[in-house]
Formats: sequence, structure tokens, C-alpha cells
Amino acid sequence: MLHFSLQRARNAKLLRSRIFALNYTTVTQQFNQPRKPSRVPLLVGGKFIESQAAESIDVINPATQEIVSQVPLTTKEEFQSAVDAAKKAFPSWRNTPVTTRQRIMFKLQELIRRDMDKLALNITTEQGKTLKDAQGDVFRGLEVVEHVCGMGSLQMGEFVSNVSNGIDTYSIREPLGVCAGICPFNFPAMIPLWMFPVAVTSGNTFILKPSEKDPGASVMLAELAMEAGLPDGVLNIVHGTNDTVNAICDDDDIRAVSFVGSNNAGMHIYARASAKGKRVQSNMGAKNHAIVMPDANVDATANALAAAGFGAAGQRCMALSTVVFVGDLKTWENKLVELAKSLKVNAGVAPDADLGPVISKQAKERICMLIQSGVEAGARLVLDGRNIVSSIKFIICTLWKEWCLMTDCGHVTEDGMELTHSLAVLITAHFSCKKVPGYESGNFVGPTILSGVTADMECYKEEIFGPVLLCMQADSLEEAIDIVNKNKYGNGASIFTSSGAAARKFQTEIEAGQVGINVPIPVPLPFFSFTGSKASFAGDLNFYGKAGVQFYTQIKTITQQWKDLPSGVSLAMPTSQKA
Repeated sequence: MLHFSLQRARNAKLLRSRIFALNYTTVTQQFNQPRKPSRVPLLVGGKFIESQAAESIDVINPATQEIVSQVPLTTKEEFQSAVDAAKKAFPSWRNTPVTTRQRIMFKLQELIRRDMDKLALNITTEQGKTLKDAQGDVFRGLEVVEHVCGMGSLQMGEFVSNVSNGIDTYSIREPLGVCAGICPFNFPAMIPLWMFPVAVTSGNTFILKPSEKDPGASVMLAELAMEAGLPDGVLNIVHGTNDTVNAICDDDDIRAVSFVGSNNAGMHIYARASAKGKRVQSNMGAKNHAIVMPDANVDATANALAAAGFGAAGQRCMALSTVVFVGDLKTWENKLVELAKSLKVNAGVAPDADLGPVISKQAKERICMLIQSGVEAGARLVLDGRNIVSSIKFIICTLWKEWCLMTDCGHVTEDGMELTHSLAVLITAHFSCKKVPGYESGNFVGPTILSGVTADMECYKEEIFGPVLLCMQADSLEEAIDIVNKNKYGNGASIFTSSGAAARKFQTEIEAGQVGINVPIPVPLPFFSFTGSKASFAGDLNFYGKAGVQFYTQIKTITQQWKDLPSGVSLAMPTSQKA
């Protein structure tokens, strides 16, 4: 095994130079030099190979619209080859000592630390988040790798001696076989690291499908895993969209599926894979709330709300999207607007960037439409970040709506001169809006605050997944808790208060899987589990921590007897009672 690992490390060094040469160059090269985009490779049976698929999807830099690379739509034959490679590798890998598997993870965490900056740069290039946030993305995944370095203890079974006369019973946790993971775009490093390190260190083999929007980090992490000594076929990578997802759900050799993403996709995967007898853990959408009590520390709370609401451009499943203020609202509004206006929207590589672009033009348009739906439903637009960079489509839509409003309100003279003048003002305003210098084509949405939001508004019912903070008001803590609990999602909820009694009431009565007390994003470290609930999760066993190990393993119970067997045959039910 040691000889094998050393050879694997030498091979991986050669592979890394090839992969880095394909995709992951310096900031200057990525942002300024035109080049032919490369195809993202598959990983099958320990080898990075180029897909023979005729179709591919462009990976777009959300700040520049540059095509970074192209993702092939894995063919049926290539997918089957990946599954076959994982199936072939399983028997020897499951019998590899847990201490050997742990050592590979120890090496992997060392290599991730070594290449932290390269990984972060790739994430920023493909996904758009700031470099600092991208490093956090990698680090939170790294913590899972560190945790599974103790798999010997995590996978430990139970033993009871002499359960009956001369009979012992014990249980062990065994790997399932071939498992698979389907990843979202918003955490290109963290989510793959939630999945495959836990699965493979438990003794399984794995098929990873990265997001087609930003697959680079997954390829780099797989390469590091191979350099760390992971044997051929233990980790494989396929690419694609619906067809690949359905193939994962339907394949009889895949025993378990992990998914993080939207509710529509998550419930489809849960239903389809479960129908085939697979285990499924599906983390889905969210509408995370914070309740702010009158006794909360103003500065600390406002800073926390702004960071949790606008960080990563709101593209976090635990982003704080809704704040329920108990009592006064206006003071908090003013404070939040002041903080939001101080944040700098820029390309993620810019040193001063606080938030970067959203993932795609379609995502930006959806965010803007949900903001507008709130305005049309009666919410007050306290701060509008839609015009940081205006797309032509958005400008035309906005001008058309305002044209219609003016004509309906009788603001048009017979010769149309007043309308012409008004449109000229509108056009000037839209095209003179604040830009992001050098990145005018980027998918930028600035911090936005809607106040006076009610539970029947579309902007409240839907997960916006953008830098938009919704403000609501309640007269009491009881009313605020009731508002939160009526929402269908249950990923996380927080309270800001200096009252222990209020905090205790909140943690007891709130219906959310992850609760923060004066903590805006209560994502637990890996020795606990990510415990979303209600419509935010489908399945029985959550990600990472003890639940994650349980998800990727099955219990086998052994009852043994080492004594002379009694003479004669008894057909009575065996019991622990002596004859």
C-alpha cells in the first residue's frame, strides 16, 4: 500500500501540471487574455479522460462573461464506465484498514492547505464569490476532511458480552458500496468535501457529479485525493445535467445518493432514487429568519444581519434572508441601509470586494423580478441594488412598466411631449446608474432591502438566493416565532437578544433544524451534523458528523457462541433464560 501510494503521488504530480495548464492560470491570464476554453475532464478508474460527448455546457465567469471552460454531457457509456470502476474498486477498498484510509485523509487535508489559494482562485473565477469567501468555502470543507481522520472512532460498533449463557453480541458498521453525490453551484469545494471524504473513509467508493456551472474545484480536489494515495476507482467524476442525475438515481449498483440544491431537483431525486431502494439525503431550499428583540445590541446585531444577508451575494443555503423585528423597525432600517451602502460590489478578485456577482444572468433576472414583485405587492424598497449594472433586458422591462404606469395615470399630453421628456429622464437615470468599473457585463446585484414585507408576498414565499434582506415586524416574541414557524422551510433560524429567557423560549419553540442565539449563520462544525428540517431536507440521516457516517454505513449485528453445544434438538424459541 505504501509503495502504491508513493506511485500514486508521482502520477498525480504529472496530472496536476496537466490540469492546471488546462484551466487554472493566474488572475491576469484568466481575466485579460483570450484563450480557447478547455474541456473539463472526467475521472474514471483513476485516470482523467476527455469525454467523447458531442454536447457540452460553457462554464461562464459571472463577472466577465468569459468562457472559462466547457463541461461535457457525459455519455451513457462513460457513466457506466465510472460506475463499473467504482464497483470494481470496492472489494479491495472496503478491506483496506481504516488506519490506512485515515492516513490518506491526513495527507489530503495537508494538500488542500497547500493548494488553498489555487482552489479559491478557481472558485472565484467560476462561481464569482470573493477570494476571501472562496477561501472560507474551502476551509469549511477542509474541516470535514479533518474530522474523518478519526474514522476509526466514528465507525466504531458496540459489544455486549454474555447476553446469554456463553453468548456475546456485537454490532459493526460496514460500508454500503458505490455511493454518489450531486453538487450545487454555490459551494464548489465545501459541498463535495461534505460528501466524498465521509463516504470513502467509511470504506465506500464514490461517483461525484459537480455542478455544471463550476466544476473546476471538484476536479482539483479529486486530483489532490489521488495525490494523497486514493486508489484507482475509489473516486470518480462524471458531468452533466438531468440525464446524468437520472442515471445516478436509476443505476442498480449505486446504493446511496447525496444531494444539495433546489427543492424541485431535490424532491425529484429523493422520490426517484428512493423508489429504486437507495438511501437519499437531500438538502434543499431555505428561508432563514432572524428575530431581533428590542434589547439586542444594535451595532453587533446590525453587523451580523448585514454580513449574513449580503455575504456571498446571498447565495448560501444558510443566508439570512428575512428579519423579524419585535417592536421598532425604523431605527434598524436606517442602520442596515447605512451598512449596506458601505459594502463594495466588485469582481471577486478585487481586493476591496465585499460581494461579487451572482452565478448567472438568469439568476440575476429572477432576483430582480422577485424584488419587483415585492414592490408591486406593497413592500417598501428601502435600498435598491438592482441597478448596480443594468442589463438591456432589465432596462427595457423597467421602462415598459413605467411607461404603462404613466399612461394609466394620465401623465401623457396629447402631443406626447411630457411622456417623451419623462422617458428621457428615465433612460438617463438607468444608463447613468452606478457601474462596476471594468465589469459592466457582470451579473451584479447590490445589497437590497425590502421592508413592510408580509407572508403572502411572492418575495417572501420564494427563496430569492440573492443579496436581498426582507424586513418584517411583530409586536411580540410569540408573534415573531409564529411567523417563522408558519414558513415551510426549516434550515436555520436565529434570535438576537440579551435575555436568556427569550433565547430559551426561542430555542424550545422554533421549528428549525439549526438554531443561532446571537449567531446569524448557525452552521455546525463537522463533529455535529448539518440538521436542516421541514421542507429544507428530505431523508433520515443528515450530512457529516455522526449522522453522515451512519448514512454511508449499514449496521451488521453478530451473535456468537464459543462453547460445547447441547445435545439433542430443541425447536423452541431461543431465549436468554437458562433451561
